[in-house]
Amino acid sequence: MKNIKYVLGAAALTAVAGTALVSTANVSAWGDSDGGRKSYTIEEINNGAIDNKIVLNSISDNPDLNELYFVQARAADSANVWNANDIEVENGKEYIVRLYVHNNNPRGTEMIAKDVTANVNVPTESGKSITVTGTVSASNAQPNKVWDEVVFKNSTNTFHLEYVKGSALIESKGKVGGTTLSDNLVMGGTTLGYDSLNGEIPGCFGYAGIVTFRVKAVYDYDFSVSKQVRIKGETEWKKQVNAKVGDTVEYKITYKNTSDSLEKDVVLFDKLGSNQTYVPGSTKLYNSNYKNGLALKSDGLTTDEGINIGDYKAGAAAVVTFEVVMKDNNLGCGGDNVLRSWAQGYIGHEATMKQDYADVLIYKGCPKNEEPVDPVKPEIPETGPADIATTALGAGSVVTAAGYYLTSRKKRF
Repeated sequence: MKNIKYVLGAAALTAVAGTALVSTANVSAWGDSDGGRKSYTIEEINNGAIDNKIVLNSISDNPDLNELYFVQARAADSANVWNANDIEVENGKEYIVRLYVHNNNPRGTEMIAKDVTANVNVPTESGKSITVTGTVSASNAQPNKVWDEVVFKNSTNTFHLEYVKGSALIESKGKVGGTTLSDNLVMGGTTLGYDSLNGEIPGCFGYAGIVTFRVKAVYDYDFSVSKQVRIKGETEWKKQVNAKVGDTVEYKITYKNTSDSLEKDVVLFDKLGSNQTYVPGSTKLYNSNYKNGLALKSDGLTTDEGINIGDYKAGAAAVVTFEVVMKDNNLGCGGDNVLRSWAQGYIGHEATMKQDYADVLIYKGCPKNEEPVDPVKPEIPETGPADIATTALGAGSVVTAAGYYLTSRKKRF
């Protein structure tokens, strides 16, 4: 039997896969298919503790990590320090998860693990704590399967994890080093290997490998956006109004935080049609800090930039109003032209979006020598009434409206 200290080779794998020491305080759960999780020291293995058995990921004093905690993670943009316990996530940020894979038998090609497979469970459910579990198995290993987990969490926001397709890789000193793995890694499992992805990995450190993949944390924002319209000078807001060319109408966009968490960087955007012209300087923001309305410095609401109206606590709301003049650039004659415009609301930089519309109907008669054309009228679904901002907003509900004129275009499309 080879003495394991002579075939350690950990430094070489470190250079390939970026292995770093990890903390195992407050460790995550682990287990195996035999109902336990026995571990060994290098000295015990050198003294024949596992003899002729294939044992996976069970060396407690591996210089790089305690192999019981072989599933670890770190932020993709962070220093090369891996965490085997839990990760505090940020919205839209990607994280690298890795699984260390090691046939602990020191006899190299004399003791090859067969049908070696890695399988990762990335839950699709949302929560403030999500556990990712990695399993490594071999048909001739004792125990057959070993598993470990790492926990992603956020103390204030509900979120979900999205597996980044095509991100799975295997690193080792063998021919498979740097190979992209199948996305089956997170959909039932994928076969690993050393010289090829044939499921065979010889024993000892020199044949160890690391599987990595990426996940993205996405906050589950819950909010509503509604839009209404009225002829300027009237008092009642409606889903649909009749107007004439040259009339000025007022639109109202209502945003409400319907979650139990803070929502930061709320961005509103409105898409007007070719027969509607925004009135410069007409945009006003109403919320608990500005109950009488604040004239905004930016006219970006109806451009591709939109406007950032600030951060809002659970249950908080805001209203933005603006004016539009009705034009006849390409109206058809012989019936009502339906001028539908859409309001959209976005949260943060990840383009979580909701939208609603309001309609203006304009009748245009036909000259005597022109045949009438029936404009297409979209169906108008039933829509519940939106609250008037100045009567629905509570004091202190808005965290801040500073920076409301900033743009938020980068990630929206």
